[in-house]
Amino acid sequence: MPTPSSFLYAGAALALLPAVGARFLTSAPAPQPAATTAAVSRPVQGAQPDPQVIAQFGLLGNAKLQTYIDQKGMQMGRVSDRPADVKGFTVVDSPIINAFATPDGHVYFTRGILAYFNNEAQFSGVLGHEIGHITARHGQKQQTRSTIANGALILGSILSKRVASLAQPASQVVGLGLLKYGRDDETESDQLGVKYSSKIGYDPASMADFFLTLSRTEQSSGAATVPTFLSSHPNSADRYTNVKKLAAQAEQQAGRQLAVNRDQYLRLIEGLPYGDNPREGYVENSVFYHPDLKFQFPVPQGWKSQNSPSQFQMAEPNGKAVQILLPAGNKGLDETAQALAEQLKLQNAQAQKTTVNNFPAIVIQGDQVGQDQQTGQQGITASTLTYLIQDGQTIYALVGLCGPGTLGTYGSTFQRTAQGFKRLTDASKINRQPERIRIKTAKAGQTLASALAANGISSKRYEEMAILNGMKTTDKLTAGMLFKVVGK
Repeated sequence: MPTPSSFLYAGAALALLPAVGARFLTSAPAPQPAATTAAVSRPVQGAQPDPQVIAQFGLLGNAKLQTYIDQKGMQMGRVSDRPADVKGFTVVDSPIINAFATPDGHVYFTRGILAYFNNEAQFSGVLGHEIGHITARHGQKQQTRSTIANGALILGSILSKRVASLAQPASQVVGLGLLKYGRDDETESDQLGVKYSSKIGYDPASMADFFLTLSRTEQSSGAATVPTFLSSHPNSADRYTNVKKLAAQAEQQAGRQLAVNRDQYLRLIEGLPYGDNPREGYVENSVFYHPDLKFQFPVPQGWKSQNSPSQFQMAEPNGKAVQILLPAGNKGLDETAQALAEQLKLQNAQAQKTTVNNFPAIVIQGDQVGQDQQTGQQGITASTLTYLIQDGQTIYALVGLCGPGTLGTYGSTFQRTAQGFKRLTDASKINRQPERIRIKTAKAGQTLASALAANGISSKRYEEMAILNGMKTTDKLTAGMLFKVVGK
């Protein structure tokens, strides 16, 4: 959640609705049935990224990486089966390990997935896979089957469907086509990824190797973590073997050894932010801190949370309540309160002026009226308790939503969170900096574990670093071999 100036406002009535409701996306595919003949080749034009995607993820300010991805993407687009369908390429500022293609033909890579690639060939394989989803037009097939997910909340897998529908008015849904591909589509995109990657000179077997890295990240992270590439691109036991076979055939057809380019890629990602960026807000010991905006508030004990450039969400573990922090513009408390009540369609809304740790505030309580997702009938769909808190010219909304009649259960939790909103003054929290990828050089006789130890990495993080490097801790490194560590 960055500075207020980066949030999208749409007038007083929409001031409480950020452009999107999720930091991570499952893969969002592209248009129409697959073709068997190639389109007339033309250079791919670097189209602008979707503003809604950028509002959701944020742009990564790394000109060197962006230029690299533009060049490789345009090169691959030109040799694809439908060059005119491939529109552009963008690196977004998300720690989630994902790559996706939107229905307009744009491919996005998160900085999270870029950190886990260990050579240019791995990147090229995933690039080819995503371009394959575009050129095979898997997106429209999925949309015509009505499989678009409702992206009401970023915590979708954690929250119950009921609360997801309750929270929808407070987290404007964008039509990005949050789709999961079936095995047939995945197999076809794997085939196209091998084809396109080898066409521009890279060893497509590396794409299969990267699947192993992705599987290790999911196994190590546990079931409660946010989705990654494999969540939106279903894996299968034989997928690795199939891609390896296809890659061997492609290399044989190429009649030459195809490139891997490990060192070139590792040098390219030197300094790339790794993991969550604390400058955009972070949770530590059940407290949310925002160093740049200089505020903090407690996160209810045991609740799941997720941060994004547009909002911060907290959810009761069983999906029975959600509390969302979002920017509410600068129109003044009274006008904003009225806009909120209208936007959330509150019935019998009661508003009361108060202060929260010396910040002017308004508390709004009411029942949300709408159509019940399960019965289809009009009625009360949620109980709400919201605090509008003014910090200088900026107003923040802490919107609490729970099932009808359950405010007695969750209202005190909403209240404690909001009343804990206060100025952040702790210098150690304010000065927190992100970790970054650092490229190191191995000495003769080192294993990965001993090389990590020599670079000050805690033994608790050896397995994490091994996965990041696509290695095992016991692997022996050769003198001069490059490898990744993370540090400030």
